[in-house]
Amino acid sequence: MRGSGLSVAMIAVLAAGQAFAAGIDLSKPYGDKYGCINRNGQEVAADQMLLLTDKELITAASACTFTKTQTLADGSLVVTATCEAEGEEGQEPTKFTIKRSAKNAKKLTVADEDGNVMGEVARCK
Repeated sequence: MRGSGLSVAMIAVLAAGQAFAAGIDLSKPYGDKYGCINRNGQEVAADQMLLLTDKELITAASACTFTKTQTLADGSLVVTATCEAEGEEGQEPTKFTIKRSAKNAKKLTVADEDGNVMGEVARCK
């Protein structure tokens, strides 16, 4: 009886590993040109910037901290976050969709909850 429980657990771990491999891995940061330059702190002023990590999405005018991440069947992510906009007080809840770019499988696209694409990002070097 104990052996069959272990087998079921191993199958569950293997299935989860395969699902993660097909999904999006944010363990290393993604960004556009200025997002990657600024990933360790503001080094270059840029009025357009996009940096995506496993915990946050940072643009030139806002910072969003992820509160929940859901992986969809197609491997894309729906992220719920609280965002602070530059020059405004308080935090606003919002959702983003992160998926592989249709043009380049090595890049990700980030879209707001209305489906407007905020930009494409590549893994920072």
